[in-house]
Amino acid sequence: MSNQDWQGKHVTVAGLGVSGIPAARVLHGLGAVVTVVNDGDDERSRAQAAELEAQGITVRLGDGATLPESTELIVTTPGWKPDKPLFAAAAEAGVPVWGDVELAWRLRGPDAAPWLAVTGTNGKTTTVRMLASILEAAGLRTAAVGNIGVSLLDAVLGDETYDVLAVELSSYQLHWAPSLRAHSAAVLNLAPDHLDWHGSMEAYVADKGRIYEGNRIACVYNAADPATEDLVRGADVEEGCRAIGFTLGTPGPSQLGVVDGILVDRAFVANRQKQAQELAEVADVNPPAPHNIANALAAAALARAFGVEPRAVRDGLRAFRPDAHRIEHVADVASVAYIDDSKATNTHAAGASLAAYDPIVWIAGGLAKGATFDELVTGAAKRLRGVVLMGADRALIREALARHAPEVPVVDLDRTDTGAMSEAVREAARLARPGDTVLMAPACASMDMFANYNKRGEAFADAVRALADESA
Repeated sequence: MSNQDWQGKHVTVAGLGVSGIPAARVLHGLGAVVTVVNDGDDERSRAQAAELEAQGITVRLGDGATLPESTELIVTTPGWKPDKPLFAAAAEAGVPVWGDVELAWRLRGPDAAPWLAVTGTNGKTTTVRMLASILEAAGLRTAAVGNIGVSLLDAVLGDETYDVLAVELSSYQLHWAPSLRAHSAAVLNLAPDHLDWHGSMEAYVADKGRIYEGNRIACVYNAADPATEDLVRGADVEEGCRAIGFTLGTPGPSQLGVVDGILVDRAFVANRQKQAQELAEVADVNPPAPHNIANALAAAALARAFGVEPRAVRDGLRAFRPDAHRIEHVADVASVAYIDDSKATNTHAAGASLAAYDPIVWIAGGLAKGATFDELVTGAAKRLRGVVLMGADRALIREALARHAPEVPVVDLDRTDTGAMSEAVREAARLARPGDTVLMAPACASMDMFANYNKRGEAFADAVRALADESA
């Protein structure tokens, strides 16, 4: 859309926050008549509203249900559920609803950088940052953007120019992005998550699958997760777009995989029936846990789809450093390793962490978000030395342990204050033996006890360091 298309257009922005405020400012700058509606009317919202109103933007606090008069378009923040009354009113009035990703896509210039897009239940941020590192190693101007925290609007409209963007997209964002057409895209995995937002697993999966629509070069899928390949089969892509799998085993043609500790490519080679290109060693992946190797293969597949040379894949993976609280080694105390995976906020992510270590003293619990834990416990039971439970929904995990791992000792901390983490670490240390791993992979959200998973991870790390100081 050209700038002239926005002059005088009545746009309603649904929600203040990290994407709503930038969208309102951008649209106002393009000449649109912008009204922001927000459910909340607290002190923070009032301060944000005052800043926008000073720029000439109308803000309605405490009234997110009513469609403002003359609205021609709604731009929503990702957190607003599709069943909000505002969207029902928009549908009845024939008013389209876009998310911030759709807005950024529509505002791209004619020479805009192509998007290499990533979604999945777990591993998105790590994969996108790996991809950006590989692209940078290839000498390309790039940035990791989207749900990763860097606004797509800033990337699209800013002064800096890019050759290609590494884009993380959540299921929320994809739901409201009907026009997105990536150069290439990957769905890393699919497991139940955010079902309260989407309404069903089928709706959640369908929104994830939107990332493949209109792909030009490659749809990257997880060979170990058939549902991701099913999404590729059902996608309407440009002619010539290829399905590219990744696997932790030996790859077949049109796949990337692992052979004798080497990441290899049988997709982007001259003769994929008979040839394989070495990309990197497993040891180049930090950390070399199985699920992280899968992330690296997905990132490599997208980079190779963009024409990146093998050497850049290796160099980019070597240069990559994971974000905090993602299977992060905190310390060794009395020959026991302490690992912080506070980012494991659902059972799928926790299962990947538990599969990477043996034997384990597991620290778990928090807000379950409607999850069940039988499958997780069944898969991890043989690795567990002991379990320390904390948080509001810890009983759900305790009951699954009683059913599927009754011989594993369990410490149930009947407290939900933030100081419980120190006690949890001490109890884990008591259960652990030399050579064990104490793994905090909660399989739950953090907000019952902590502001976010970062704060939970910091509390764990602080408790481990205190334990190390006492043992010194």
